[in-house]
Amino acid sequence: MSNVVAVTDATFEQEVEKNDGLTIVDFWAVWCGPCRVIAPILDQLATEYEGKLKVAKLDVDANIKTSSRFNVRSIPTLLFFKNGKVVDQIIGALPKTNIEQKITQHTASQQTA
Repeated sequence: MSNVVAVTDATFEQEVEKNDGLTIVDFWAVWCGPCRVIAPILDQLATEYEGKLKVAKLDVDANIKTSSRFNVRSIPTLLFFKNGKVVDQIIGALPKTNIEQKITQHTASQQTA
């Protein structure tokens, strides 16, 4: 997990909600096939957007409190946080281009603000 940060119930607030800028949190589980499909895509995006974007992963089986708090019912779920607030989501394993569109959408409004 190159530039991807593993977060837990205990570290979620500090790593995600107190982070300025855009953070993508990947809610995943070890047994989830589609989660394994998007993991390398998220690694690539974390590297390509280093300094502009933070990518975090939260294991739903080990961190039930945070998963329940954000009403995560299906995995993978990607929640997009901007300055600590949820601004978007993707449910399911979508292609890299779909994820990049969301990143561009939320980082573009960051630059104009």
